Amino acid sequence: MEGTGSRSGAASSVVADWSLAFWTVCAVVLPVLITLWCSFQRSRRQVLIRDIFRKSKHDWHYTDLFGQPSYCCVCAQHILQGAFCSSCGLRVSEGCLKKADQLFLCKEVVMRGNGGAHGSMPHRWIRGNVPLCSCCMICKQQCGTQPKLCDYRCVWCQYTVHDECMMDCLKTEECTFGEFRDLIIPPYYLSTINQMRKDKRTNYEKVVPYCRKHWMPVIILANTRSGNNMGETLLGEFKLLLNPVQVFDLSKIAPAKALQLCTLLPCNAVRILVCGGDGTVGWVLDAIDEMKIKGQERFIPQVAILPLGTGNDLSNTLGWGAGYAGEVPVEQILRNVMEADGIKLDRWKVQVTNKGYYNLRKPKVFTMNNYFSIGPDALMALNFHAHREKTPSLFSSRIINKAVYFFYGTKDCLVQECKDLNKKVELELDGERIELPNLEGIIVLNIGYWGGGCRLWEGMGDEPYPLARHDDGLLEVVGVHGSFHCAQIQVKLANPVRLGQAHTVRLILKSSKMPMQVDGEPWAQGPCTVTITHKTHALMLYHSGEQTDDDASSVSEQDHVTEQTDEEV
Repeated sequence: MEGTGSRSGAASSVVADWSLAFWTVCAVVLPVLITLWCSFQRSRRQVLIRDIFRKSKHDWHYTDLFGQPSYCCVCAQHILQGAFCSSCGLRVSEGCLKKADQLFLCKEVVMRGNGGAHGSMPHRWIRGNVPLCSCCMICKQQCGTQPKLCDYRCVWCQYTVHDECMMDCLKTEECTFGEFRDLIIPPYYLSTINQMRKDKRTNYEKVVPYCRKHWMPVIILANTRSGNNMGETLLGEFKLLLNPVQVFDLSKIAPAKALQLCTLLPCNAVRILVCGGDGTVGWVLDAIDEMKIKGQERFIPQVAILPLGTGNDLSNTLGWGAGYAGEVPVEQILRNVMEADGIKLDRWKVQVTNKGYYNLRKPKVFTMNNYFSIGPDALMALNFHAHREKTPSLFSSRIINKAVYFFYGTKDCLVQECKDLNKKVELELDGERIELPNLEGIIVLNIGYWGGGCRLWEGMGDEPYPLARHDDGLLEVVGVHGSFHCAQIQVKLANPVRLGQAHTVRLILKSSKMPMQVDGEPWAQGPCTVTITHKTHALMLYHSGEQTDDDASSVSEQDHVTEQTDEEV
């Protein structure tokens, strides 16, 4: 009996052990299998979604969370995540994507059939998901207030109408293209141009859209790699308000190719909005210079700036602000572009010729819009550039970028790598040799701002010097005693060492290797001769609404000087 009991106890213990082992394996393996199955389904779903996006005529983008209460345009159900078209504003759930492609057409960038220059087109209504705080064009009451798919919006003029106010006549009524009619390229205009090209006619200036007295079509060039990833968002918002054919992503298409659209538009009427940093603006201005070489001078556009970079000194000089972080609605940006005034910007040729009798390499040639420098600020830019090349993912924020600049500036205050610069270089202004004091850096300025918002030439503003201008064919040349001196100038505790103004600047680096930069593009340079001469003018747009106190005082002083000159005459 005792043997039998012991055997049965051992058997039950074995069963318990196996049961524990089984459930332990299930507890470990089952979550792994579920995770693998979910991953497989997710990847399969993503492949299907990408396939739909690729074949669709809509400009679909997927989001995990909509920024406002949204309803599927197909099934009318409330959705938190799904796809939206950045061109027409359509919003659908993931399961309704295919059906949405069949039911709804996107914006037509070119009108089908025979659209004439004096043609017209009806409203293109989309139901539901109207903008917040929009008003009905019929009863002037707020739209989109009900928690369901309701009310209509025209994808061209952006007018909204209540369900109960929608009449048959509105569905066939001519669309006026709304507030931004003077900036939009109508689809029927492009169809007319296409027909003229087939007929080998090139007098496009005779084709003006109906009811456009002051037509100034705008082209958007956005660099999605600039700033805090704002470029991608801006592309969608501009496509929604304008014709998608006017909006270009510079990470996918070069400026030279995008600017060929100007040749299909009226002469001297096109405006360009560059969304990016000063480097992006320089890239676009180089492409415009190529248009001049091709004999397309009459199609040269005027350039406005939406600053997305780190320094944005050129943007600041032209009144467009020191940086954009989404605080101004896109609609207001377009209004600013319409109201901006045309001005000229000097562009300069910087030629760097290496020293040596047996140097067979061609001189380096740069185009300068902002400034050239040798010394501590170029060293900071060089260190920043090297660090960003190693770990680009860390430099996605304007604040982080400026913090890194501050770190390298503080380091140079202690190390002083550029000291005794005056013993290593010779400076000539318009052919006249300049005796240099004890300096660590020399900066040649074309614009008013430098170093991310500092008016370097004016300094503290306590000394009477001719104002710096960006269209007078003159360069301002200043010296700095080091990184700490640069910091003092930026907070208006010191003045720069003003060396003079000139039409031509020549700088000779006699020995050693020194950091140099042109418009934020740095490099280490050995003995050489740097010659800066005037190259050309660029047609820019100046916005007076973003003036700082320094700008206002500079403008008032400039007006005072002009008045005195007029009185003397």
